[in-house]
This record gives sequence, C-alpha cells and structure tokens, in this order.
Amino acid sequence: MSEALLSKSEILRLKALAKINILDSLIEEKYDHVTQLASYICSTKCSGISLVDQHKQWFKSRVGIPYKELPRELSFCSHAIAKPDKIMQVENATLDRRFKDNPYVNNLENPIVFYAGIPIKDRNGYVLGTLCVMDDKAGSLDKHQKRALKKLALLVQDLFELHVTNEDLLQSKNQLKKHNDLLRGFAGTVSHDMKMPLANLILTSDILTKKYDDLLDKDGKKYLKYLKTASLSLSDYITNILNHYKCLSYDIDDRESFDLNELLEHIIELINIKHNCSINLPEKNYHLHCNRVALEQIFLNLIGNSIKYNDKVETLIDFRFCEKKDRYRFSITDNGRGIPEDKLHHIFDLFHTVGEYDREGKKGHGIGLSTVKQLVVNMGGSIKATSVVGEQTTFKFTISK
Repeated sequence: MSEALLSKSEILRLKALAKINILDSLIEEKYDHVTQLASYICSTKCSGISLVDQHKQWFKSRVGIPYKELPRELSFCSHAIAKPDKIMQVENATLDRRFKDNPYVNNLENPIVFYAGIPIKDRNGYVLGTLCVMDDKAGSLDKHQKRALKKLALLVQDLFELHVTNEDLLQSKNQLKKHNDLLRGFAGTVSHDMKMPLANLILTSDILTKKYDDLLDKDGKKYLKYLKTASLSLSDYITNILNHYKCLSYDIDDRESFDLNELLEHIIELINIKHNCSINLPEKNYHLHCNRVALEQIFLNLIGNSIKYNDKVETLIDFRFCEKKDRYRFSITDNGRGIPEDKLHHIFDLFHTVGEYDREGKKGHGIGLSTVKQLVVNMGGSIKATSVVGEQTTFKFTISK
C-alpha cells in the first residue's frame, strides 16, 4: 500500500477547501441526488462526493458507504486528486500495488474492489475532492458512463460555487443588518433627544402667547405662531422617523387571526376624521391571518393620506379586498387631487414628497409611503399606485398568506 504524493500547491488547495466552508456540513438533498444518479448510471453499489482534507477524507454525500470519513492515507480519492484533469479508474484494487494491502479493500463485509473517481475543482482550479463510484467486485466504466460522471462532477462544482455565493450573500446580509441596526439606534437616540427641547419650545410659545397677550402686537403674535407651527412640524417629522424605524423592526412572522372590517373600523376611529368623508368597506367581513400590527400601520398611512390630501367637498374612499390561494390583495381608491405621472415612480422613496400641502396647510415629510412599501415587502408582497390628476388615486398591494 502506498500513500498519494502531495502536489506542490497542497497548501493553497487546503486553503481553497477551507474557504468554501462546506467540510463537516449537514446532509443536503441536492447532493444526494447527484450520488444516486452516479450509482445508477455507473451500475455500482456505492458512490460519494468526497472532500480531501489534510488528514481525512470526508463525504458530503454517500450512497452505500457505511462511514462518513476515513483517514487520508487510506483514501483512494487522495490518489485521484493528484491528477486534476483525469478520471482515475481502479478496475480491481486487490491486484493494484497501491491498494491491495488497504484495509478497506480487504474488508470482509464491505470491500472496495472497483473504484472510479473524477476530481472536483473550485473556481480557481484547486481540487477540493472527488465524485467517485465504488463496488465490491471488479469492473470498469465505458465511455458513456465516464462522460456522464464528468457531467455530474461539473454539476457538483456548480453546487459548490452556489454554496460559496450563498455564504457570501449571508455574510453581506448580516453585515448590512448590523449596519442598519446601528443607524436605527442612532436615529432613535437623536430623535428622542430632540423631542424634549421641541416640546419646551411649543409649551413656551403657548405660555408667552397667553401671558403676554395684551403686550404683544400683531407681528409678535404672528412670530410666536410661526415658532409653534415650525416646532410642531419638526416634532411630527421626528415622530414619523421613529415610527418608520419601529415599523421596520416588526417581526413579520408574528401572525394572528382577526376580522378585516373590524380592523378597518378601528383604524377609522383612530384617524379621528374631521371632514365630510365616506369610506366604503368590503361588503363581506373577511377573516385574515397575518401580522395585524404591520397591516394596521399600512392602512393608517394610506387611509390617512387619502383624507389629508383630498380637495373635494366630500372625501370618498373605496376599499376592496380579495383572497387568493397564496396571498391577500387590497385596493384603496380615493377621489382626491391625484398624483402627477412623473411623481408616481418616486412616491415610495424615503423623504420624497409630491410637494403638495394637506387640507390643514401642512407639507408631508416623505416618510409614510416609504414605511408602507417596506412593510409590504417584508410581508412578502408588492405595492403600486395609479392616479388621474384631479380625479382619483388607487393604491393596490398584496401580502403573502
């Protein structure tokens, strides 16, 4: 029995193997499909996807092989990886000087007599292991079986490449989440620290207006009113920022069952409508199962905007709903001012505003619709808006069931 010679690039090869981070990982069905096909095509009892580490050979997938790993010095695959571009075939290991004394060849219960293995490489050409087939009797592969085995080995290389890509994406996602959490925490801290001085400004302007009403001229009262209005606007802006980041932290999987119309009636009460307004709810009271808190935030923003940015004597809001096999579909249409076509593509961007003032003369901050879109996307859905200037606007969105 002889051990396989190490290549000059063995250190780099081991680094490449460590980099893909798949050694000693869990069983995955997609790899098992490959080994099952390999055994079927090559008519062998055993097959495996092996990774050759410094001291061991470990099987990512195996068919008919009773062990998960074995010492590298006893491995057939350690010989196969020495020639990266060829299939290594051992027709009868009992007659091969390299393997005839190998304990796995002479094993009485599960002997390895026939072996064929083709190296598996990474994107840089370093050999990671093999796709191999084995049997307890002598044999050989014909040209069609060899060609098929090569194709399957290329498929394993693609699976390894996909694994590396997914690992990189997961790492990037985790880093992005940490970054967003830091930004969220920063925004929350700064916003909270700003609200107290603003509250003092609002309170002080009220005290000055009331206490010194006889001493203030018309301009003085106007300036105090400007100060209070600006402070209220900034306070409202900060509140919206806090709500935006709070909404993004909702656990979308925190689902509960509830009635749609009861939720909508509750939201209408929360909005405290001061204008002439008619809201047409669905005729049927549907039963939903999803994140109620997140859906409530979506409705509060959309219905609230339909009321605030309406220039008609009577505000009309038509609410529609339908339930599909895998998702819920919602539609909210109002008879308001409408949104210019060149603005529609940007209304869901954070801090983007159409530029219109609401019924009370206040200008939006461009936070609400961005929050709505983020919540919809997090709930596995999508949202879009259509509008006719001067006539109506419709928001349609879906969420996954």
